[in-house]
Order: sequence, then structure tokens, then C-alpha cells
Amino acid sequence: MKHLFAKGDQKIFRRTITDDDHAIFLGKRLHAVYSTFAMGRDFEWSSRLFFIDMLEADEEGVGTFLQINHKGPAFSGEEVVITATVDTLRGNELICTISALVNGRVIADGMTGQKMLKKERLKALFTKP
Repeated sequence: MKHLFAKGDQKIFRRTITDDDHAIFLGKRLHAVYSTFAMGRDFEWSSRLFFIDMLEADEEGVGTFLQINHKGPAFSGEEVVITATVDTLRGNELICTISALVNGRVIADGMTGQKMLKKERLKALFTKP
């Protein structure tokens, strides 16, 4: 693993919210707003951007935890700006704080955890006995 980042470093991920990001369960749309589970996907991606730069050819990152404090709605067509900030980088573990803003308004914050592992180790973990 390449050690390229330090506490306080940031990655920014921007995307436009679509109808596919709404709260839809078992084919039923509950709310026409940016869902917490779509936000979780985007939170994880924003912190993974660090690992994309850090990984060696024989390594891969894996998520270890996700915390989301969903504070307000966002709608299709709006751009969400997600900022991942390095909180802790110790050994092969990366913990980021995350904030999500729409038009300067905080719609969520939280944290993610990831670990960098050798691809062989992940393959062994992800192989059903």
C-alpha cells in the first residue's frame, strides 16, 4: 500500500441525483428523494477514491463500516457534493469523515472504514467453504 495521504486530506465526489437513487424497496417507491442506501453507496465510493490511488497491483480495499446521519432531503436533478476527509490512516486501515451537501446545505454526514488487503487474502475470505 502506498502511503500518500495524511489526516485532513480530502477527496470530493460529485454526482447528480437520479430517480434510481430514490427510496425504493421491493419495487415500490416510498419517497422521491435521495435515499439513505444510495447515499451509503456514494459515501463508500467517496472514501474509496483514496484507496484507488494507494493500492498496489496485488491489493484491494474492502469496507469495514458505514455510518450515516441523514439530515435532510435532496431531489432528482440536484447535485450532491460528497467530501471524504481522512480522519485516521493506521497500517492498512483508513477511516474517513464524510459530508454531503446540496446547494451548500448539509444533507448528511458520517464516517466510513476500509482496510487494504492482499487480493489472495480477500479471495480466501470470499470463497464459500
